[in-house]
Amino acid sequence: MSPDPHAEHEHGHHAAAELPHATMRDYLIGFVLSVILTAIPFWLVMTMPLSPALTAAVIMGFAVAQIIVHMVFFLHMNSKSEGGWTMLSLIFTITVVVIMLAGSLWVMHHLNTNMMPMPHDMSEMR
Repeated sequence: MSPDPHAEHEHGHHAAAELPHATMRDYLIGFVLSVILTAIPFWLVMTMPLSPALTAAVIMGFAVAQIIVHMVFFLHMNSKSEGGWTMLSLIFTITVVVIMLAGSLWVMHHLNTNMMPMPHDMSEMR
């Protein structure tokens, strides 16, 4: 028995609809944005036109922007790919990472304030 030609056609059409369509233009835009988002923080570090704290905050902003550029232009992530599950899993991952980072910073802050000897405690130790 030969396979049903209609089933093969439907499967081929379904698989083609799921693949992300990227053009050379999309890759070039992503590449140019990545280079710009790398060059500006590099320039900020080399010339130090801002205060160190502000420079660190700006670099963090550029890092987040670069992550988004890579996800959109190179990983082809959007709300339509794979029925939205890719974006949903990304949101879940970001939520878990934020909870873990915030919890870790909270624990470290409280350990620092509650476990480290204070200057008045140091004088009593002598």
